[in-house]
Amino acid sequence: MTTIDSIPDAAQAAAFRRLLRHLRHRTDAQNVDLMGLAGFCRNCLGDWLGEAAGVSKEEGREAVYGMPYARWKATHQLPASAEQIARMEESVARNRTDAALDEALDDSFPASDPPAMTEPKLIG
Repeated sequence: MTTIDSIPDAAQAAAFRRLLRHLRHRTDAQNVDLMGLAGFCRNCLGDWLGEAAGVSKEEGREAVYGMPYARWKATHQLPASAEQIARMEESVARNRTDAALDEALDDSFPASDPPAMTEPKLIG
């Protein structure tokens, strides 16, 4: 049986880079919606990457977004609706109550504050 641990690191890294490129392309996929569906978003990926690489959250997020997070947020993030926030909160609550997920993620989840709960700010 193939498991994540049996796949070479180089292949895993290539898949991760492809995921990041996909998320950079799909700026219409809002973080609040990703959180509502899957319980994680680009910020989470950046935070996990920063933690794994021994760099700051900001550096991890910049690697994920391909630019400083503040610029991405000002350019692409839309205000979240009450419905989006409710779905996100429900989804994130499942992260905290799923013992198997907690064990698998080693208490590092959720990694960040939900980004779409704040208004985007334009960068001059």
